[in-house]
Amino acid sequence: MKIAIIGAGKWGTALYHAFSQNNEVVITSRTPRDIPNFVNLDEALKFPYLVMAIPAQSVRVWMEQNFKDCGQSLLIAAKGIEVASGAFLNEVYESFVPKDRLAFLSGPSFAAEVIQSLPTALVVSSTNQELAKKFVDAMPSFIKGYVSDDVAGEEIAGAYKNVIAIAGGVCDGLKLGNNARAALLARGLVEMSRFGEAFGAKKDTFLSLGGAGDLFLTASSTLSRNYRVGIGLASGKSLQSILNELGEVAEGVPTASALHHIAKEKDIYLPIAKEVYLMLQEGKDPLKSVRDLLS
Repeated sequence: MKIAIIGAGKWGTALYHAFSQNNEVVITSRTPRDIPNFVNLDEALKFPYLVMAIPAQSVRVWMEQNFKDCGQSLLIAAKGIEVASGAFLNEVYESFVPKDRLAFLSGPSFAAEVIQSLPTALVVSSTNQELAKKFVDAMPSFIKGYVSDDVAGEEIAGAYKNVIAIAGGVCDGLKLGNNARAALLARGLVEMSRFGEAFGAKKDTFLSLGGAGDLFLTASSTLSRNYRVGIGLASGKSLQSILNELGEVAEGVPTASALHHIAKEKDIYLPIAKEVYLMLQEGKDPLKSVRDLLS
């Protein structure tokens, strides 16, 4: 396949490494990078397959300002919910590209391990199963790919787990123990599933790679940016200082706000996501959040 990676951050660079094993691949980003086969955006957009590694909150503006529809098929590699509108990423992209040309990547996958070619399993979801299988078939031997038709479920799981990962970081930062972390992840999975069902997602999706797999990985490792946000909150740092130290996008921060507003609008019970929102946006003391969850 002829594939262009749009976005040369850590995840985009890792996907460039992965897809380059068996395909003709180029990469581009807003700022030039010293990467083989780095091209300008106009050249990248001529490729028939695009892998979009653009942060969720930047997608709509980027598409409005840069995208030229030449019939390309897109694999969306970001995870999140647009704060301004409450739209899922598939809804944002469908404003610009027909849904049968869209596929979405999910599953437990740290960029640092993908770029080392360590064994990984990923899910490609799409309403177009033939397109999903094409992207799966383009993956290298160290990635086991699966196909799903539950776009809503995979999208929600991928976004929601980042919020629970922040809670996981708070839990470990406060040294609450293994019992507490296990309970948090189990209840977080229930909460994700409850939210997904409200939007027609399949329950099984939340027990698979894109749900439980991604959640367990992201909510328990310092390789996760969102987990590190939680560690920072537990140590009493302000959100701004945490993000400054991080120097990267932590999608769980805006997603927590999006979930909070959607939950209020649709009356969905999301106790963990609510406490994460309050810690992030209203400076609530993490220990007070723990007490309120336990009560």
